[in-house]
Amino acid sequence: MSVAATDRPAKAAEVLAAVGIGVADLARAEDFYVRVLGMSVQQRIKLPHMDEVIVGHPGRTSVVLMHWTDGSDRNYRANPVKIVFYVPDAKGVMDKIRAEGLPISRDAVASPDFGDRIIGLAEDPDGYVIELIQR
Repeated sequence: MSVAATDRPAKAAEVLAAVGIGVADLARAEDFYVRVLGMSVQQRIKLPHMDEVIVGHPGRTSVVLMHWTDGSDRNYRANPVKIVFYVPDAKGVMDKIRAEGLPISRDAVASPDFGDRIIGLAEDPDGYVIELIQR
């Protein structure tokens, strides 16, 4: 399933800057992404209808944590979203997630279907699937 570097398309000028997810508790989500996943806060935005915290790793696509403050009814739990992170130590990050008491659906183990990369699946505090891949 590996792709040779020569088989990859040329890089486009367009770049995905961020992905936004709704979160029930903005402080808890920020703590998880910063302390557990090692991201840093890049920006805080306060709008009339929502608060946002943008987190990320330097030079990489960011995650926008969004919490609506306008009283609208929002579903923040277990939305069908997966956020994939390449990490240097998938087992170590998985241990941090486990220490938070969050669900682990697949321990970080070698995956023969993906060139024996270490891959694990867990959930963040709002039930979004977090996939960890160690090259």
